[in-house]
Amino acid sequence: MQSQRTETMSITGALACAVMIWNLLAAPARAEEVKAGDLVITQAWSRATPGGAKTGGGYLTIENQGSAPDRLIGGSAEVAGSVQVHEMAVNNGVMTMRPLENGLTIEPGKTVKLAPGGYHLMLQDLKSPLKKGDKVPLTLEFEKAGKVNLSLEVEGVGAPGPAGAMGGGKMDMKKMPDHSGMKM
Repeated sequence: MQSQRTETMSITGALACAVMIWNLLAAPARAEEVKAGDLVITQAWSRATPGGAKTGGGYLTIENQGSAPDRLIGGSAEVAGSVQVHEMAVNNGVMTMRPLENGLTIEPGKTVKLAPGGYHLMLQDLKSPLKKGDKVPLTLEFEKAGKVNLSLEVEGVGAPGPAGAMGGGKMDMKKMPDHSGMKM
């Protein structure tokens, strides 16, 4: 009875391990990581827009690994007439959105997240809708790092964040438990 129970548990463990590996392999690709000078840009994404929409948002994370501040000034994209850095805030119960005329400073050793409801890129005068699954080429302009090319991965309308960002980290397959001795 004990050996049958051990064998059943081994099969269950092996199946669980196989399902976990399958889920990792079948998961959407993680957004690219782009390095520009001391800056590391990750999780660049956007939301799909309905047909006829003239604006869209761009979101990403910028980490400054250097010892001096840099500033995101703006950007450009073929799909949009202009790309501006905006801030959304709620003041006295009123939501406001405005362009940051002097750009967005990324202090040394700090990370700035551009996300819905806060700092974001505003893609204005869209030439065509942003469609889920598309990659939108974009050039960001920084005061020190200069021009940086990347792509926004377009998620569904109302998406809370980039598809590959679950948990925000990368899984190290070397740290996975060794199941080579499992009985099947």
